[in-house]
Amino acid sequence: MIQLLDRLAKYSTSIKKVIVTHNITESIYCPNNKFPFEVFEIQNKTPKGFASNHNQAFGFCDSDFFCVMNPDIDIISEPFQGLKDCFQDRSVAIVAPLIKNTKGQVEDTARYFPTPFGLAKKLLLNQNGAFHADSKEVIIYPDWLGGMFLLFESKKYKNLNGFDESYHLYYEDVDICLRAWKHGFKVILCKHNEVYHDARRSSHSDLIYMKWHLTSLLRFFIKHFWRFPNKVI
Repeated sequence: MIQLLDRLAKYSTSIKKVIVTHNITESIYCPNNKFPFEVFEIQNKTPKGFASNHNQAFGFCDSDFFCVMNPDIDIISEPFQGLKDCFQDRSVAIVAPLIKNTKGQVEDTARYFPTPFGLAKKLLLNQNGAFHADSKEVIIYPDWLGGMFLLFESKKYKNLNGFDESYHLYYEDVDICLRAWKHGFKVILCKHNEVYHDARRSSHSDLIYMKWHLTSLLRFFIKHFWRFPNKVI
């Protein structure tokens, strides 16, 4: 977390406040006087889910934009200006940068909405559901974007009522992108901006994570299946 704060301080001059949520009791110290922006810390008494944590953080947001960012994100350049420029299109609600892993490979964070047929292809044919677009396109309009780095216009985040807290973990990002499209908003990936994601996937073999994943998938299908939006670009 401290490394990410250092990077944000080094590369971005537009940040006014960073809200750090400690979901478990941690000894990380984030001194305010070290950074050119305010560091506002939230210490949960009990662990919350992804959606609840970010909705809680949004309650302390007083800027025009609200960024959801995992602590395992790394940046090597100014990450926000190009993304904010995308909101000149007033129908845009959610923007994400191109996300690469630590080896410089592009991660498949822009995807099609999941369907039973798509999941079958993933299991049987090893197709991951990544959104296909012309490699020369800079602005891409996928169905949904991974939640490790998402920039929202604050008014539209509020209009969407934030993340659905009935999901504990997984599919909150799919759900909010789908609802954005249903509201007539756009969800876009801007390849002008790049960030790096140092994903640690060892926890994915844990049964509790598998349970959360399957429960969230079922919840998503019950809530949305056969009611996907008609995307207008």
